[in-house]
Amino acid sequence: QVRLVESGGGLVQAGGSLRLSCVASGITFSINGMGWYRQAPGKQRELVARITTRGSSEYAEFVKGRFTISRDNAKNTVYLQMNGLKPEDTAVYYCNGWNSNYSWGQGTQVTVSS
Repeated sequence: QVRLVESGGGLVQAGGSLRLSCVASGITFSINGMGWYRQAPGKQRELVARITTRGSSEYAEFVKGRFTISRDNAKNTVYLQMNGLKPEDTAVYYCNGWNSNYSWGQGTQVTVSS
C-alpha cells in the first residue's frame, strides 16, 4: 500500500523560506518520478514541480527561480525548497508520483503572510 507523508509546512512571512519533505513507502521509490502539487482554497490542485528518477526537474512558471525540488533515494524522500515565498503560494502542498498516480496523502499547509 502506497503511503505519502508530507511535512515541513508552516506560517512564514512573505520573502521567507520553507523546506518541505515527503517520505514515500509502498513503492520502489528510486524508479519513480515524483512531484509536488498544491491546492489553494477554492482552487484546483496544480502541479508545482516534478523530478525524474535521474534528478532532472521541471517547474511551473509561477515558481521558477524560487523553488527547488530534489530527492534522496536512500531515504525514499522528495524535498521542495521554497524561497522567496509570496502570499499567493499559500496552499496545502502534496507530493505524488510523476503523473499523480497514487492516493493522496494529508498534505502540509503552507501559509504566507503579507
